[in-house]
Amino acid sequence: MLTLQPRQRVGHDILLARHGNHISSMRFDRSNDRVVAILNDGTTDSAPNLISPLLEMPETLRSVLRSDWRALIMGSAMMLAIGLLAAAVSIGLIGNMSDEQLSQLAYSSSVY
Repeated sequence: MLTLQPRQRVGHDILLARHGNHISSMRFDRSNDRVVAILNDGTTDSAPNLISPLLEMPETLRSVLRSDWRALIMGSAMMLAIGLLAAAVSIGLIGNMSDEQLSQLAYSSSVY
């Protein structure tokens, strides 16, 4: 089942397990895909963001759109075509009705 969750950084957990309350701040180094911690004594330590490169991360909205954009566009185009066809049929049916039939249709249908 697809669950759209924000991706958790594994490096935070690794550094918390190593150093506990001795961490003064943490930041994410995007270029190296690592989490860097500055400890209370001024030293730094880092941990990788992934446990294994083969580990599949949870899907995000951006990753779903990136992988399924063709299917989403096809589905949207088909729904648009069905809506246009339904509108054309209803306009065609109304165009063929007489004034009496239109007034009976207007009175018989509820407004709410």
